[in-house]
Amino acid sequence: MKVSMMLGERFKQPPKDCVIESHALMMRGGYMKYMANGIFSLFMPTKRITRKIENIIREEMDAIDGQEVMFPVTMPASLWEESGRYTSIGSEMARWKDRSGNQMVLGMTHEEAAVHLARDTAQSYADFPFMIYQIQTKFRDEPRARGGLIRVREFTMKDAYSFHTSQEDLVAYYQRAYDAYERIFKRCGCKNFISVQSDSGMMGGSISHEFMLLTEVGEDTLAICDCGYRANMEAAAVSVENEAGVLAELSEVHTPDIKTIEDLTAFLKIDGKRLCKAVVYQKNDDDSLVIAFIRGDLEINETKLRNYLGFEIHPAVAIPEDSGVIAGFIGPVGLPKDIRVVFDASLRGIEALVCGANKVDTHFTGMNLARDFGEVEYVDVAKTFAGAVCPQCGKPQIQIEKGIEIGNIFQLGQKYTKAMEMTYLDENGERQYPIMGCYGIGVGRLCASICQESHDDYGPIWPMAIAPWQVEVCNLRVDDPTVKETADKLYADLQAAGIEVLYDDRDIRPGVMFADADLFGIPVRAIVSPKTLAAGCIEIAARDKSFRENVPVAEAAAWLAAKVKELLEK
Repeated sequence: MKVSMMLGERFKQPPKDCVIESHALMMRGGYMKYMANGIFSLFMPTKRITRKIENIIREEMDAIDGQEVMFPVTMPASLWEESGRYTSIGSEMARWKDRSGNQMVLGMTHEEAAVHLARDTAQSYADFPFMIYQIQTKFRDEPRARGGLIRVREFTMKDAYSFHTSQEDLVAYYQRAYDAYERIFKRCGCKNFISVQSDSGMMGGSISHEFMLLTEVGEDTLAICDCGYRANMEAAAVSVENEAGVLAELSEVHTPDIKTIEDLTAFLKIDGKRLCKAVVYQKNDDDSLVIAFIRGDLEINETKLRNYLGFEIHPAVAIPEDSGVIAGFIGPVGLPKDIRVVFDASLRGIEALVCGANKVDTHFTGMNLARDFGEVEYVDVAKTFAGAVCPQCGKPQIQIEKGIEIGNIFQLGQKYTKAMEMTYLDENGERQYPIMGCYGIGVGRLCASICQESHDDYGPIWPMAIAPWQVEVCNLRVDDPTVKETADKLYADLQAAGIEVLYDDRDIRPGVMFADADLFGIPVRAIVSPKTLAAGCIEIAARDKSFRENVPVAEAAAWLAAKVKELLEK
């Protein structure tokens, strides 16, 4: 490809709203064009990168017996009504009516479509196991589109679905998929990535893992321990060490206008670990109150709380005056019985707590849950923190990191096959529900994440395996017949050798050409200039500055082909 013929521009400065490096560089480098919030058109370089990522994914999915299929982007709402997700998913799903008045949806994920394809087709145990996958466009009306291709509304995704007749078979295949994901990310050039335990969210299922590229700009928060424990903040178990303290009488204390944890600890001169803090939520369906009690120095993990409750909640907007709940002075003792309460495990074992007394300007000291409230079920709904006790090794050494999710895998179980009545006949002729697994990778997000991990101030540094081109030839003097003839021949020789080459044949200043070359991020650059030709050589340099050599003109094409092969093998 010649740069003079390529559509797209490169800029010195990114648009003002680009706060993440990969977004800024890909906008500056002519990789994509903004169309609407979270929706981009992709130029040729990005399409070449994502096509290579897709091919790597295909190879690894085929290697674990995957069968590539294609589901529709548009589906009837009735399919999602079968699974129950048509009503359980909110405004993220795009709903519309066709010209006949049928309610339709745009696919944001394709579990329903996978079951629809497989049911009535795989009817006997002999038809199992199998895995089907696609690389397809999806739409999710994401409220927090940001970071260019890292979080978008329309995106390309590889999603795979496996079907099994036993949990043991699913577990075995899940491990094969896990290993394939490790290979995919390594082959694409990811360096600093890990897998973490995660929350299954709207996907359902009991066991899930996310693959995270560690970076300070990531929006996912991860709990990590040196012992090997890895978990997303939403799923990280919290274990705390409590001092029991001394049992005391339940006593009222006048606390005039003391409503915050900070004010209360200062007023009573105590540590926040001695407080029983109340956090108020409301059920989405009817706005009924849910109060979660937790140790005063900790925060509620709303994902854990939702999972425990089994319904959607939101932070309380306004506490009804007739609810019997006094904002700022809420405690478990004397609370109206019709209010749903949840006690975090961080309160277990503390003999005397300070809490609200459910009276204006009043708190209790010496509150003992077992004595003053009654039988309590403790559950883990706390958000982990740096220095927390690791649930795996028991040491207080949890570290908090940031990451970008580049892939996820789920053990879905029978959530969808039961809801959609997909069955098969087992060896005994009895009907059973298959067990499912689900495996996803966002192609555009992976592209942007690799750019985020591998770049400098001047542009991306694409790994050879996914680079838009393998070699760039820079002709520094198109008006010099010798330079032009040499550069033209090198371009032709590299193409003949099967090397993917971009040829910058424009009549522009060297500084502009090199700035553009940095934004192209191509791993190897061959510079043809009067200066090097005077010595009978072509200058060859790595984009990552790992090497720079003058190679004889006659040997340059073969040298470059060998270097490309070497870098691909790495």
